[in-house]
Order: sequence, then structure tokens, then C-alpha cells
Amino acid sequence: MAGAGNAIRGSRVGAGPMGEAERGEAAPRQTVAYFCSNEHRVVVAFAIEAQAPDSWDCPKCGLPASLDSDNPPPAPKTEPYKTHLAYVKERRSDKEAADILDEALALLRSRRKSGDLIF
Repeated sequence: MAGAGNAIRGSRVGAGPMGEAERGEAAPRQTVAYFCSNEHRVVVAFAIEAQAPDSWDCPKCGLPASLDSDNPPPAPKTEPYKTHLAYVKERRSDKEAADILDEALALLRSRRKSGDLIF
């Protein structure tokens, strides 16, 4: 049977809340407000010595936020998914692709005639 007592589990005798006297004083801070295009205002605390960055990601929507409340940065443009074929078509014209295909087919046909099949 478990012991019934008035002790709080997980504590020790003499344990108390840690205050600034035991921890030391906190470093002086500066607060900086950032604004995103969804009109969210994000306040971030930095040490006085630290230089605040020009942009910060909004924790509410994930968009970039800046220091200028009148001109927040626009949302980044997302590119649609591209297939491998789409990337190849960006690099080669239809004529170049047809020429490469003709070369490859001619090479395969010449190997087939000579009996050199490569698997």
C-alpha cells in the first residue's frame, strides 16, 4: 500500500520557487515589432546588444514579416510542381529533342544489326 502523507511528490525539503535572487538578473532586452501582409503584429525580444534582423517569419501564418508596418513584404510566389519532362523541355527545343532521339534510335538499330545487344 502506498504511503499516504502530506508531502508533495517530486519536491524536496527546502525547495521553493526560484526567483531572480537565486538565478541572477535577466539581461536587458529590447522589443521589436514585425508586421506581415496578413496584418499580424509579432513582437520579439532581443538582447540590447543584439542587432534585430530586418525580417522575421510570422508565427501565425508563416509569411515573412518586416519592421515597416505600412509596407510589409509580399507573400513569396510559389512555383507549381514541375515534372522531369517539363525541366527537359525548358532546356531543349523540339528540334533538338527530335535530333537526339534520331541519334539514339540510329545507334540502337546499328547495334541490333551487328548483334551487339547491351542490356
